[in-house]
Amino acid sequence: MGWFWGSSDDKNASTKKDAWGDLDPTLRDFLAKESPVKYDSSNPPAEPQPQPQVAPKTGSRSSAPRASTNQDSVPKIPEKTLYKDGRYADLWKTYKPLAEIEAEGKSDQERMMDVIEGYKYRREEIGRIALENCALEQIALSDCFKAGGWKARATMCRDDNRKFDRCYNMQAKFLKALGYLDTFNRPPEVDEQIQMQADTLYHRMLEQEEAIEQAKKDGLPPPAFPPLLAPRPKVAKDTSGNSDEPKKISEISDLRDKFKKPLEKRLEGLSGPERDVEEQNIKAEIAVGTQIADQMKAMEKKAVEERRIRKEQGRETLADKVASIFR
Repeated sequence: MGWFWGSSDDKNASTKKDAWGDLDPTLRDFLAKESPVKYDSSNPPAEPQPQPQVAPKTGSRSSAPRASTNQDSVPKIPEKTLYKDGRYADLWKTYKPLAEIEAEGKSDQERMMDVIEGYKYRREEIGRIALENCALEQIALSDCFKAGGWKARATMCRDDNRKFDRCYNMQAKFLKALGYLDTFNRPPEVDEQIQMQADTLYHRMLEQEEAIEQAKKDGLPPPAFPPLLAPRPKVAKDTSGNSDEPKKISEISDLRDKFKKPLEKRLEGLSGPERDVEEQNIKAEIAVGTQIADQMKAMEKKAVEERRIRKEQGRETLADKVASIFR
């Protein structure tokens, strides 16, 4: 059925033939005046011809740049992100832990205090860890006071008290000798390994003492055992005298007399494994003291360099001027 105004096919055909002729005369006059391009009805514009599609080359030269482009477009996953699939990588790439941000805003005095506080914290932790390793001896002492016999109560549980005191003191010495006092930041797994190693060495020492006592009762020569602790590596000393650095202190003999005498008194009356452990304990304390001194010197040197740079750049603060007076 046809329409009164003609079929759509005829209209499309006429539009394709000459669309300019189908316009209203007043509109044609307006377009002829205003349009900078004059339309010629006898020469309509040619229809654009579709360009043939070129098949992409599969050579190695074209695939290599494309592969490198794809690799560059893939965002790199930051190390500290919680999303290993690459989500929010643009946010995590600028992430800084709270401890790092707080450390950037600390003064030189606060950084030095952190080193000292870290050493104090380690000393307190040694007491707590020693109590954990001596939990059985502590329970035995508590049971003695609560339900011990009349003889134990009359002597204030002397035997159990001695066992607990010796366990606590020796565990603390083993912890120091194994390096628990070191102020370096380390994972908690290392602290647990040191704690277990100290407990193992203490009970091994008790077993060796029992074997020696049993040999004495049987009239046999005491058995020989290897040392409980491996000796600390000695620091190489510069004997040329050309080095400007101060001599490294690693032995008791390297200390001055006023520090040497109290340490030598701690070794008096000790023999066997206890003396070896005490010597290693003293060397560990000396090593930690040297380590803290080196950290303090490095911080002071860094602070002096930062003050010098600020002074050269004209950003010297009042604190820098005061510090330069007392240098």
